[in-house]
This record gives sequence, structure tokens and C-alpha cells, in this order.
Amino acid sequence: MTREYRHEPVMIDEVVRELGPRPGEVVCDCTLGGAGHSIELARRVQPDGLSIGIDQDDMALTAASARFETELPQARTRLLKGNFASLDQLLVGAEVIGVDCFLFDLGVSSPQLDIPERGFSYNEDAPLDMRMDPDNGTLTAAEVTNTYNEADLVRILRMYGDERFAPRIARLIVRERERQPIETTLRLAQIVKSAIPAAGRRHGGHPARKTFQALRIEVNHELDALDQGLRAAVRWANAGGRIAVISYHSLEDRIVKHVFHELSQGCVCPPDLPVCACGHVPIVKVRTKRPLVASDEEVAANPRSRSALLRVAVKLDVTST
Repeated sequence: MTREYRHEPVMIDEVVRELGPRPGEVVCDCTLGGAGHSIELARRVQPDGLSIGIDQDDMALTAASARFETELPQARTRLLKGNFASLDQLLVGAEVIGVDCFLFDLGVSSPQLDIPERGFSYNEDAPLDMRMDPDNGTLTAAEVTNTYNEADLVRILRMYGDERFAPRIARLIVRERERQPIETTLRLAQIVKSAIPAAGRRHGGHPARKTFQALRIEVNHELDALDQGLRAAVRWANAGGRIAVISYHSLEDRIVKHVFHELSQGCVCPPDLPVCACGHVPIVKVRTKRPLVASDEEVAANPRSRSALLRVAVKLDVTST
């Protein structure tokens, strides 16, 4: 399969401004994709800085490596295969001491959405897969769809897709899979469409959009990975290091907001306690009280940036407190 791995970096100007990479620093793009962000960050830390890119998709790693060789052949790079949930192990294996800039762009890359064989699209017929890394041993979307009981299907559709018709969709999925296993994207999309009343299909885009989002998050354990990866990034960040996260729906943004808020808190003892007993000190300072959003011009040029929310935190020097 030889197709171009396209990647339009979202909010690139804001990311570069907020991370402020400087010559000689170490930058880590935890969601490498086609290296759209990484290239711009690497430009600013070369020639002595180090650009680390992490992705669990072999296609992304191959495309990013080729792009660095073409556009920044002198840049010092380390491209690592894995999920940012395993950030500790990946950075230890790469013998990294500390990082000055971390970036998480939580959007699904264009090829994963656009190449039918990946099974993410409800517009093209393909095996119902949705695994970011087909070699990691997780369940496919087809296995989730055909083996989860009705209650669990309702749970993930509501929790990860905010799908108001979750009970109707889950009920029809269970009924249809008894006739024949649901193994392709278009069959699932048609089942979802049939489960939603006509009035509910008139707004909000494709009727299967939320169901496919929910299955993708469940298959790839995306929310657990985000919490783990963010906390690891804070541990690895040097004093003054910046951590930027671009999320695309409320569940992701809520996790980012919660982790940043938790790690920015000082003493949490009751107000009437004369001496602090908790020993809790802030580890980061949140730079963005409200998430930054893409400009109108960017949204017009790249519609996928419409729902992007950028939050940034700075690692404090806890050794001096």
C-alpha cells in the first residue's frame, strides 16, 4: 500500500509560540503523525537540539523519517515506535535525560481516516478494525461490536461518543450480529443509521460519527493512555519545560484540564489546620486558563481544526521549593 501520508498540523503557530523551543533544547512530539509539528519544532532547536517523535503507527514513522531526511537532514532526531502511555519506557530506552517541550496532538491523522483499509471511516467499506497499531494485540472494532454485551455497548457509546441514541443502537447491533457477525464499516454504519430516528439524522453530520468515535476510543484505550502519558510528560519535563496538548472533544479536554489542575495545586489541607500536613506542592503552572482555539482563517483552510482545544502547562522547579 503506497499512499501519501498527509498531515496538516493543527494550530502550528500557537503551538510554536506557546512551546517556544530554543536552540539546543530537547523537544518530544508524542503524536508524531506525518511530522507536521515536529519539523517546525526541530527547526528551532537545531543544530544541537534533539527532536524526539513517538508514534505507534509504522506508516507515520516511515513518512516522518523520510520527511526529516528531505527537509532537515542535519537535525538530530530519534523516532520511537510506541504509545505515549509507555512514555517512561520509551524515553528510558532512548537514554533521554529530560525534555524541554512536549506536544500531544490527539487528533486522528488523515491517512487513518482516509485510507479505507484502516477501518476508521464510515464512508468507505473495509474491515472493521480501528487499531492504531495492528500489532499491539488489542481487540478490533469488529471484536468489540460482536462480543460486548448490550449494556457495555450502551456504556461506551454514551461515555465516549455522547450518543443520545445509544440504547437503540446497541439493541440493534445485538440483534443484527445474531443474524450475521458485523465485520465491515459500511454494515455497521447502516445499522447505526437504521437505529436512529429520521428526525435525529437531520443534524450533526453522519449518523454513525459518534458510534465510530466511541469504538475508536475503546479499541485504542485512548483516555487511559492520555492520563498516563500526560503525567509521565510532567515527570520527564525539565524545570521550565512546556507541555502542550491539543484535544478535539470534551472527554479528552476534561482529562487534560483535570491533570493540569491537580498538578498545579499547592497545599490541600483543611483551612483550619495550623500547619500543612499534606506536603502537597504545585508541580506545574497552567498557562492557559481557557483553552486556545484555531483562528477563523485556519478553520476555513483546515476544517479538522474547528474543534481543536489547546492547553499548556509549564513545569515548575520543585527542587527550589
